[in-house]
Amino acid sequence: MNALTSTNFAFRGQKSVYHGKVRDVYNIDDKQLVMVATDRISAFDVVLPKGIPFKGQILNQIAAKFLDATTDICPNWKLATPDPMVTAGILCQGFPVEMIVRGYLCGSAWRAYKSGVREICGIKLPDGMRENQRFPEPIITPTTKAEQGEHDADISKEEILARGLVSPEEYAVIEKYTMQLFKRGTEIAAKRGLILVDTKYEFGKAGDTIYLIDEIHTPDSSRYFYADGYEDRFAKGEPQRQLSKEFVREWLMANGFQGKTGQKVPEMTEEIVAGISDRYIELYENITGEKFVKHEHENLAERIENNVNAYLK
Repeated sequence: MNALTSTNFAFRGQKSVYHGKVRDVYNIDDKQLVMVATDRISAFDVVLPKGIPFKGQILNQIAAKFLDATTDICPNWKLATPDPMVTAGILCQGFPVEMIVRGYLCGSAWRAYKSGVREICGIKLPDGMRENQRFPEPIITPTTKAEQGEHDADISKEEILARGLVSPEEYAVIEKYTMQLFKRGTEIAAKRGLILVDTKYEFGKAGDTIYLIDEIHTPDSSRYFYADGYEDRFAKGEPQRQLSKEFVREWLMANGFQGKTGQKVPEMTEEIVAGISDRYIELYENITGEKFVKHEHENLAERIENNVNAYLK
């Protein structure tokens, strides 16, 4: 099984390229972006040494489906998907914050809460909450959009406005979009027997229009629980069955890695890599309700280059 872990294309009209943790983003004529979802995988803001076959295709196809399913809520950047691993869309100036919305207390928020923290991003949390407990209403806990190699940092709405990262008028729009998108994602997940636990959205501007950008409701940006058994497991204090990248973080933590200086990524055997790939396919099929079709190719980079150049022509 091939995995695409790096790209170095020269597309028609290409001005520049940005290599993110997972996606490689090509600027075409300062008008469009060609975003390649590679098979790289990151955790704790570290790119792991091996790629996960089909991960890029899975992320790209889930994001495309959800972008198409939310166009009535807000405009988004997507124009086309010229390859199973590629989305092309409108070049936007991204806001320097990520809008993280949480319906349940888990993941990093639970780890902070367990250590005694009772306020996240300016939002006060009551005592006595338990892991995986549902909030009365979803909460927005934004983070800064870190530069390469740096960690995203929690930030409050008040601080975002005080620092002028986003104007009050723009923030009101992206806050509204965030809650509406989360509601829609929750409804779609429920139809599939899933709970959308938390997720992140990114927004940007082109002209005077605010667009939803990047990915949406993928296993890299979201956490899902299986609805069946949630209440029973919660009552017994048992871990939830979940579909997200959290299982990768848990495997790393169990093997002594949390992205801290001096720590080494545990060996990623073929078995581990295949297991992660299978979990991503499981999530795709559960969240979309469709069978995953593997688009295999002996030279993924060549296929992408041909498809994207044909689209740009």
